[in-house]
Amino acid sequence: MNLDISHLLDRWDYRPGEVMVRKIKGREGLTKLQLRVDLGILQMNVEGRPDGKRPNGFESYYDFLLRQLDEHVTQNGAGIAFRISPDSYTRLHLEALQYHHRYICLLQLEDHAGVERDCMRNLNVFDFVNRYAESPELAWSLRQFQPQSLMILTRARATPFLRKNRPGRAMDEIQSGIQMILDFYTEIERPDLRDTSMELESLQNWLEDLRHRPNSKKKPTRRESLELRLAEAVKNEDYELAAQVRDQLRTLKTTRNNNPPSSLR
Repeated sequence: MNLDISHLLDRWDYRPGEVMVRKIKGREGLTKLQLRVDLGILQMNVEGRPDGKRPNGFESYYDFLLRQLDEHVTQNGAGIAFRISPDSYTRLHLEALQYHHRYICLLQLEDHAGVERDCMRNLNVFDFVNRYAESPELAWSLRQFQPQSLMILTRARATPFLRKNRPGRAMDEIQSGIQMILDFYTEIERPDLRDTSMELESLQNWLEDLRHRPNSKKKPTRRESLELRLAEAVKNEDYELAAQVRDQLRTLKTTRNNNPPSSLR
């Protein structure tokens, strides 16, 4: 059996800096997602855990740990602390990455309900590790991605209102997302991260754009497309690409500040 997938890659060229995703029908007739990356193709299930596995018979490893937590409380009461081992934490981290890849794909495909489902799932994982990781440093290595997940969640919640020509509701969702990110930085007492947050800047700029956009039923802006690329580059640890995209975002901000909408001139 020939295992070489070059013929698949040759028919789907990789374009750097672009989120390239498609839906296909799997051998079982189930819909699957494929994400083109520089070295190949990532394939994911649309439902359940993205890789289709069921750790210890559960839908996800996170669900398995929730069961362990319930059993711990039943046996020991709430007085004896439950802790996530480093090995379990690593498995949670890798699993969260799978869901991240999927909600980036679903956002590109405008499956906003799916994006919200996966974002909320990862946000619950972040809260779980914050409560039960063996050390704050271990918890932070996942929680640092919380603002990014909140930003993507906000886009998934606000965009459908724009599609329905309800910009007021969309702006309410964006303001709510901004507040959730601000609350996060307040909770961890990191005003330095708040002041340099690309996620906050992204949502604040989107809000300003909507306030001066006469037609909310427009295709995603250049800024929105760049933000999606930045999220994927950071998660893939492609820091060179992430730096390039950040430069493009800053250039857009500078251009916008130097050329305000005619209504503000």
